[in-house]
Order: sequence, then C-alpha cells, then structure tokens
Amino acid sequence: MIALRNGTVDVVISPGRLPSKDTRSLLLWSERVLISLPQDHCLAAREIIYWTDLRNEKILLSEYDPGRELEDLLISKLVRHDDRPKVERHDVSRGIIKSLTSMGMGLSLVMESDIGASFAGLVYRELQDGSGPSRVDFHAHWRDDNENPALKRFLDLLAERYPSPPPALGE
Repeated sequence: MIALRNGTVDVVISPGRLPSKDTRSLLLWSERVLISLPQDHCLAAREIIYWTDLRNEKILLSEYDPGRELEDLLISKLVRHDDRPKVERHDVSRGIIKSLTSMGMGLSLVMESDIGASFAGLVYRELQDGSGPSRVDFHAHWRDDNENPALKRFLDLLAERYPSPPPALGE
C-alpha cells in the first residue's frame, strides 16, 4: 500500500480488501481455502475438513502472501484462543511450507490456486464451516488520481475479464 500511495506502483492485486480512503478497488475473483496435509495424516481420509477439526494441530504459514490473510481467517473461524491450533510462521516460500508439510512437520492453509503443483506425500482438502466452503476474495486497488493511461486500459481489461455481479434486488 505504501508503494501504491507514493506512486511507485499503479495497481496492487491482493487477497482481501485493503482499507484506504485514498484508493479504489475492484473485486476480481474468489478462491476456496484448503488445508494441505501429509497423505498419512488422520484427517486425510476425509473429503471435507471443518475449521474445528484443526484445534489440536500445528499450522505452518509463510510470512509472505497470503499468509496473514489466512491466519486472520483462522482466527475468525476459531474465535476462542483455546480452540485455535498452534500457528508457526516461517520466513520461507509457500513451496518450502509444502515441503515441511509433506514431511509431517504440520498442516498448512493454502489457496485453491496453490494445488496446481503436486507434491509427493501431500493432499489437499476443502475447509468448511457451517455455511460451506471458506473463501478469500482478491481485489485490484489503485489511486483514483493516477493519470497513467496504461492503468486505465488495464482496469478496463480487468473489468471486462472480472465483471461485477449484478446488484441484489432492492439495492
């Protein structure tokens, strides 16, 4: 956001909405949140895992995106501190987190787009709560006063590729 505010970058695409009165945003897409776990873990036999199933587990997260958003989601799903799994944050890539997970060092929260690369000994399961799958929205953020013509064309392209849903009745 600092780079966006000072004009170093024209647009930021990030998980979650970045609160700022100086910027505008566009909802782009939404992804399911999954849990990655070793194939021999007791939860691996289930197709769906509930947030409450993670209570006694160790969760490995990267310090990099979308680690913070996933940790915030975990906290929102398991409000009581006693119900939360132990979270270990590591200053490594998501690929290294996958390696640690496949070695049985813990479980990891991942985005749906992370399952493209398969890791030996690692499985992915959908995380749900009582209302269904958990999702994270991705947004584009930009400054309204940015006059870069390339930004306007890029935003038009994004709006065409990711059209906004029609407003709900009564709005």
